[in-house]
Amino acid sequence: MKKLLMLGGTEFVGRAITEDALDRGWEVTAFHRGHHAPPPGVRALHGDRTAPGGLDSLADGHWDLVVDTWSGAPTAVRDTARLLAGRAGHYTYVSTCSVYAYPAPPGRTEDGVLVEGSPDAGATAYPEDKRGGELAAQDAFGDRALLVRAGLILGPYENVGRLPWWLGRTARGGPTLAPGPRDLPMQYIDVRDLAHWTLDAAQAGLGGPYDVSSPSGHATTGSFLEACAAVTGGAAELRWTDPERIVEAGVEPWIELPCWLPPGELHDHMFRADVGKALSAGLKCRPVEETVADTWSWLRSIGGVPPQRPDRPAKGLDPEREAALLGLGG
Repeated sequence: MKKLLMLGGTEFVGRAITEDALDRGWEVTAFHRGHHAPPPGVRALHGDRTAPGGLDSLADGHWDLVVDTWSGAPTAVRDTARLLAGRAGHYTYVSTCSVYAYPAPPGRTEDGVLVEGSPDAGATAYPEDKRGGELAAQDAFGDRALLVRAGLILGPYENVGRLPWWLGRTARGGPTLAPGPRDLPMQYIDVRDLAHWTLDAAQAGLGGPYDVSSPSGHATTGSFLEACAAVTGGAAELRWTDPERIVEAGVEPWIELPCWLPPGELHDHMFRADVGKALSAGLKCRPVEETVADTWSWLRSIGGVPPQRPDRPAKGLDPEREAALLGLGG
């Protein structure tokens, strides 16, 4: 039986990884701050990685695998990885495609140019923090460190507010602003596919960086929003709108219209990476319709109000602005 130390493990990505490990019959220890309960069957250790003595509960113990989703100051990854280097066989750091310097060209691979980062840095900006975390993991574990560079992550337990906002909006029904073009490629990863591949890769001892996302065009804006409209009852009337008109109106892509980026440099940077390395290493991606339907089922099971990370901005377009763009004001 594998012994996994999950650093986090109570929300979104960490929870999905923890549940996947439990499904494998592994022994799971979750180290977290105690704000949320981990899944049943998990041994909990409490600590705050930003506080003096915050790692004390990790002073003893041995694990086959460690998975870390930290997104703050790289020093937290540095200190944890150093503490565990002699007592863990492998360290996975869940990073992000945001570590690639902007703008990355279409077809970018893991060899793309990276932002600067340091394992000794305090919290600065998300891309630099994640890059510093990568370096910290590699400094402590060398080729026993796997860097999972995830793209846009969707699925049950989402606490960022992207897919849940679209589900709430289409459930409300009526004329609904649908940002075009309809056939614009999306690139994302279902959190459960991310979790399953991550544990497979860690168990296999893979090291170094892997871009973990669906192939570009696995879904389109059209297939994504039509799935949202269908699963929430079909009351939403999607009105496809030219991206130029949306941008000229001052609507902020990604924030006011979650998961959407207009055609151009930023879209290419986020949604046109070559993920052949992860696919060759066994990554499988479920249909967008399944991701959307399961997220809707989860959302309804918790009363329709999704959790929201306090360090992420709220998402969504104001109804009055949407109505004005659709010519419904008056």
